[in-house]
Amino acid sequence: MHTKTPTPSDFPSELTVTITPAPPSSSPSTTPSPNILLLLHGLGDTATAFTKFGQALHLPETTIITIQGPSPLPFDLGGYHWGDDVSFDSATGTLDMDAGLTRSTKILTELVRSTLVRKCGYALREIMALGFGQGGMAALALARELGLKDSGEEVGALSGVISIGAPYALSGSRAGEKSRSPVLLVSGRDSTVVSDEAVRRTKQVFEFVEVSRYARKGDGMPSSREEMLPVMQFFARRLRSRQGVPEGSIEIS
Repeated sequence: MHTKTPTPSDFPSELTVTITPAPPSSSPSTTPSPNILLLLHGLGDTATAFTKFGQALHLPETTIITIQGPSPLPFDLGGYHWGDDVSFDSATGTLDMDAGLTRSTKILTELVRSTLVRKCGYALREIMALGFGQGGMAALALARELGLKDSGEEVGALSGVISIGAPYALSGSRAGEKSRSPVLLVSGRDSTVVSDEAVRRTKQVFEFVEVSRYARKGDGMPSSREEMLPVMQFFARRLRSRQGVPEGSIEIS
């Protein structure tokens, strides 16, 4: 099946999605890029704000799709979230990222299978996800769901998952075979969220897990070239390239 570049009309109207095309120098504008990167923002953020991060990545041969969380935060807090509910951490008084991800996992799974795979012709191995905070938890839950064999749909591994500041959710199921989607967990030094126990939990669900920790404390987004380097190296290993491949070639896998 030939691939086609996703357009906003391909996605459910109830979702807020922004599409950042591949840089024009990387492939002809008429040729769909061989990679899709899904960006999932953190708790209380928006697709608009996270799209700027995707644009700054400037990844060759990669169409970036930023998806907004399906639910607005209550109490005029602003922003959106991926949780089934809104709860507060009793220890810190802040919003708890791990608030159940059943609804958002269903939405994201349908988006990948119906829009990207069936409608646009992409294979799961051509799709990567990057999420920050609660968006990272949602990306990991999506990858696990896509690998389950009892769904009656195409199963398999994503090209990769990068979760910044979040492990696999404590509320998530760990039953079944391990997912073969490669995972990169990024966090600050001595992170209380991406703790050693949280890394072990993530490794119970995923077969391939790397961990990269900043020299500083804090689980925010990478703020320097040094902090961004492991992410870019993961991209370099996992993203596909058609450059140097003769037109009309067929991949054998």
